Amino acid sequence: MPLLPDRLAWMTLSRAPQLGIGRLGAVLERLGQKGVPLDAAAPTLVQAGDALWAECELPAATRDYLASSRSAPTAGERRWLEAPHHHVVAFTDAGFPPLLLRQKDCPPVLYVDGRRELLTAAQLAVVGSRNPTSGGRTTAYRLAHDLAVRGLAITSGLAEGIDSAAHRGALDASAATLAVLGTGVDRTYPAVNRGLSRAIARHGALISQFSLESRVCRSHFVRRNRLMAGLSLGTLVVEAARSSGSMITAGCTEELGRQVFAVPGSIENPLAHGCHELIRRGAILTESADDILIKLRIPAFAGPPRAGLCGQASGGTGAPTATAMDKDHKILLDALGFDPTDLDALVVRTGFKPEAVSSMMLILELEGHVQAAHGGRYSRVGRSC
Repeated sequence: MPLLPDRLAWMTLSRAPQLGIGRLGAVLERLGQKGVPLDAAAPTLVQAGDALWAECELPAATRDYLASSRSAPTAGERRWLEAPHHHVVAFTDAGFPPLLLRQKDCPPVLYVDGRRELLTAAQLAVVGSRNPTSGGRTTAYRLAHDLAVRGLAITSGLAEGIDSAAHRGALDASAATLAVLGTGVDRTYPAVNRGLSRAIARHGALISQFSLESRVCRSHFVRRNRLMAGLSLGTLVVEAARSSGSMITAGCTEELGRQVFAVPGSIENPLAHGCHELIRRGAILTESADDILIKLRIPAFAGPPRAGLCGQASGGTGAPTATAMDKDHKILLDALGFDPTDLDALVVRTGFKPEAVSSMMLILELEGHVQAAHGGRYSRVGRSC
């Protein structure tokens, strides 16, 4: 029997129960030891049969699923893959987001409708209330627009309210925006955002860790929030109640050791209470795009303003072009040397604060200068500029 195409095999594996990235990584390594090339590993695993599945120590539920007719690619999946802007990106793919791989529960597969190259773009998650004040909506739009024209991709969850305002701010800046979904990428939720969803698919990307035709499920949105945090350099919260999905995203960002930003508001506004709590916990009080760009140490993005579709331009000061390396980043890269080194050692060598070193290493990783190694260490990649 000929092997399934790689993308169809990964679709099957994404639907298989009890098959997370840790177990999959171990199984693919075992197949590699048997001489199976990486690009044939997924199809080989799907069609291997019970003897090899047992040898690879797959759980009974996984083996039963793979042996059943339910594991076969559906007609809908095959049709969906025919579109050139539809992608299935596995964690073994060079285009898989490197920042996401640091998350313990990283999904093994991402479905993308749109520009798959945006998966590895420098992103900021922007989240907040589904029922914001008009001021909160305006603030989310303005900050997303200002950040987008200065180079950051805006990532949000396609919900009504703050999410929608952030996506529109980026679109009106003729810039990149990514919508992370709690359903399959072939569904739009909420339905009122169908037009916005189509615009994002044309100019940015719709992303989901859930297989096609996955419906609305409460638990999916918690996982969606974790995915947004994993993809992003940090998270900006604009108007959020103390108990909300936005606070979950912020908590995931903190767990990953990345920066949370929060917009303060009136003490009389219940939607400001979540932001105030985050600021008390160490989030950066945010009034402008500069508050975010400076804290993330991304001067290469802080270029001159450019007009968006709305005809407005963001303020900003001149800075090096995106191809020039900032002085502090160069110091950090020189301090790294050519042997795997952990962040604590880099703090000692450079004298920079730990949070600054962490932010700059994320940028250097996204730009391809360094790569994460085992034990929380980093290695230099190739030659720097």
